Amino acid sequence: MPKVPEDRDGSDTPNFKISNIDFWPSIAKPTIGLFDYVVSMKRPVRPLFGILLLIIVFAATLSCRTVVRRGLLSIELESKVLVQEPVPVFNATLLKYAAIDLAEEQSKQEIQQLLDGNFGNHGRQRKFVSWRRFIHQDVTARSARGIPVMPRSPMFYRYWLDFRRVLHDWARKKRFQPEILLELIRLIKHPIDKHNGLVASDQRHSSCAVVGNSGILLKSDYGKLIDSHEAVIRLNNARIENFEHKVGSKTSISFVNSNILHLCARRQGCFCHPYGSNVSTVMYVCQATHFLDYVVCNYSHKAPLLVTDPRFDVLCARIVKYYSLKRFLEMTGKAFEDWASVHDGSMFHYSSGMQAVMLALGICDKVSIFGFGKSDLAKHHYHTNQKAELHLHDYEAEYAFYHDLVERPRVIPFISNKFKVPPVVMYH
Repeated sequence: MPKVPEDRDGSDTPNFKISNIDFWPSIAKPTIGLFDYVVSMKRPVRPLFGILLLIIVFAATLSCRTVVRRGLLSIELESKVLVQEPVPVFNATLLKYAAIDLAEEQSKQEIQQLLDGNFGNHGRQRKFVSWRRFIHQDVTARSARGIPVMPRSPMFYRYWLDFRRVLHDWARKKRFQPEILLELIRLIKHPIDKHNGLVASDQRHSSCAVVGNSGILLKSDYGKLIDSHEAVIRLNNARIENFEHKVGSKTSISFVNSNILHLCARRQGCFCHPYGSNVSTVMYVCQATHFLDYVVCNYSHKAPLLVTDPRFDVLCARIVKYYSLKRFLEMTGKAFEDWASVHDGSMFHYSSGMQAVMLALGICDKVSIFGFGKSDLAKHHYHTNQKAELHLHDYEAEYAFYHDLVERPRVIPFISNKFKVPPVVMYH
């Protein structure tokens, strides 16, 4: 066999030479040719192969990330669908009957008579006589049309013009408008902020405590917890002296019905400020004649004396009647028409506490409810000896409303979808 010469340049790379001796020709030729081809193509193939490999890896990475994202998005959507409560379906007939105000026609007639100056034929509204010391009116003197003769006192004309104006505006706005909850900050919070020397802000109170008057408050010491809220709303001038450790001592808003104001109007200067003369008062009107008390007392109040918007009153009335009707049907199985005879339909009304809670929903980010409920061993009011409930209200229906307010606010009817109900906690 011939010798293969050594590499002259000293490199380790072998230099092959094809021999003429053709042992295993079929193997030798292809092997040597392929090796030469690989050696000659080795350097240019490596970068091309690397680039191709990077492209493949990049494409695979994008594909994997897309699949993962779609999978996560699908899981997120499925979880949201599972968590989200179904849209409630309300009984249309129940909504229809809840929207009927059985006292509407009578109320319109009474308001028109009051605007005409006729106060003497209203049975429940004979309290105009108590205004003698303000207007010096001879209630027995009447014109041919039955309208009382106008009094001689100049002060009366000012009161009279204001009375007609506020009553007319109130009656004109009395209609159903569920979006009214969105306006409570402007209607209630803004004037109170201004009175307190603050810049009127559309921001709600961070937290509010609505303190009811139930005797169950005597079983717990919620005083410090109540006072820890940014705003505290109290009802109907309930006494807090000697009950501070039970009900707290802080008051931001005094919420009353107009019957309370009528009693206050009998006092000199309409003084009726158990929480201090600088605490603002919010009042809903039970009887149209109480606007007389409002007009007189508004002149002497240092703090704002605000009347709830009648659209807000209508919303509260419909919600309470809905729960009362629903409970009546479930308990008795009778027809809708039978409800009025049981609850004295024309006199049926929501309680002060219910409307105070509704007010808090509109002006507070969080709402805590204290002193709502009853117990066989507790007094009706913590600060009085009253034990019986007023038949004017359906408290059981209102308790059902509070339960839904805490647990499932979406099932409460008549509230606008634009309004987000804040979190509510009820302390028993």
